[in-house]
Amino acid sequence: MLEINHYICTEYPAFDSSNSIKEVEEFSKKVPFLHFPILEGSVFIGCISKNDLETFEQNKTITNYRYSLEVFFARSTMIWLDVLEVFAKNQTNIVPVLNETNQYIGYYEITEIIKLFNETTFLKEPGGIIIVEKGVLEFSMSEAVQIVESNNGKVLGILVSEATADAIQATIKIALGGMNEILQTFRRYNYTIISEHQEDTYLNSLKERSDYLDKYLNL
Repeated sequence: MLEINHYICTEYPAFDSSNSIKEVEEFSKKVPFLHFPILEGSVFIGCISKNDLETFEQNKTITNYRYSLEVFFARSTMIWLDVLEVFAKNQTNIVPVLNETNQYIGYYEITEIIKLFNETTFLKEPGGIIIVEKGVLEFSMSEAVQIVESNNGKVLGILVSEATADAIQATIKIALGGMNEILQTFRRYNYTIISEHQEDTYLNSLKERSDYLDKYLNL
């Protein structure tokens, strides 16, 4: 299991709500952060957005704009996938980290988390990628794994790459196994194959029929 809490940063201290907007804005010019953690005493109360700083009066304190703070954070016990979700949901490159007693202990930077992601078997190990889609109520991770393994494949990782109210799209990295057989089995289980594959005899057959039909119609 990847130890993500080794990547908690403490290089820059959080701002206190009594700090001025000018102090935060001057600091924002020195670092690439999109948000800045704010404390009230020792209690985390939210993050101030870099975009918002430009609209605030510099001589006022952060307290004057407390209503604009965005409250998001990660727990020090979270796994890396959950932390990535916090980054994605809040469109940020920095996430405050709180411990079990809600004390602020530092922050995660997206660049460091991406480095960690690069160490996973999902990226490091060689294999093929399949992107499948199915209805939200019908999609099953365990079923997807079973389909791959029933065709002598091995799943290196599954990521939900897109989700709507109606469907889930998953990216599956596979080692071993016959790719064509895996693709056909997914289709039999009513998954839509989003990715394209040279080994896909079903699509190749459709293409050949389409080419034949084009030639026939052009006679």
